[in-house]
Amino acid sequence: MEVRDQEIVALVGSNGAGKTTLLSVISGIVPARSGKIMFDGRDITHAPSDEIVNLGIIHVPQGRRLFPGLTVKENLMQGAFSRRDRAEVNRSYDMVMHLFPALEKKLKDPAGKLSGGQQQMVAIGRGLMAKPKLLMIDELSLGLAPLIVDNIIEAAEQINREQGTSLLIVEQDVEVSLSHAHRGYVLETGHMTRSDAADKLLHDDYIRSAYLGL
Repeated sequence: MEVRDQEIVALVGSNGAGKTTLLSVISGIVPARSGKIMFDGRDITHAPSDEIVNLGIIHVPQGRRLFPGLTVKENLMQGAFSRRDRAEVNRSYDMVMHLFPALEKKLKDPAGKLSGGQQQMVAIGRGLMAKPKLLMIDELSLGLAPLIVDNIIEAAEQINREQGTSLLIVEQDVEVSLSHAHRGYVLETGHMTRSDAADKLLHDDYIRSAYLGL
């Protein structure tokens, strides 16, 4: 699998296919049993997680994984804990507020008190505070209302378009993910079975039958 510079890639598949495991391996959370992971021409297959983060790979995990007792602002700033470019950190913070204006009135609230959609915004915002080159989002739409999903997807596209950030989006909703990606991969029980331009996959008879019920 490949994610190119300034590209949105959708990784789709059913429950248990291995999508979350793959992201965890890329992040260094789960050790790779075989194969190789390359990033910017560098082999990071066995690199520690903190080094992977410092290289610019940021993982927004399934289930948000916020610090529920910390405020929204404190959670956001956790994403910038390793950065020393304070002026740029402030710009990143302003960008997050621009992308997710709904958070501005919640900055002093504990993150654990937010709605699911607001928590997802905080999780993505925290990832953006690290100034990623590659942002991986696991199950972007899980448990969220369609309108909230649309807003978050729109923000993701804006991140890609305006910041040049590459995105790898893991998503069970095949139509949502492929409709907003440049390319896509289908993962089935640990094996990549299909890859193509996202619009071609969206109209692939097998995909439409297996994942869209058409």
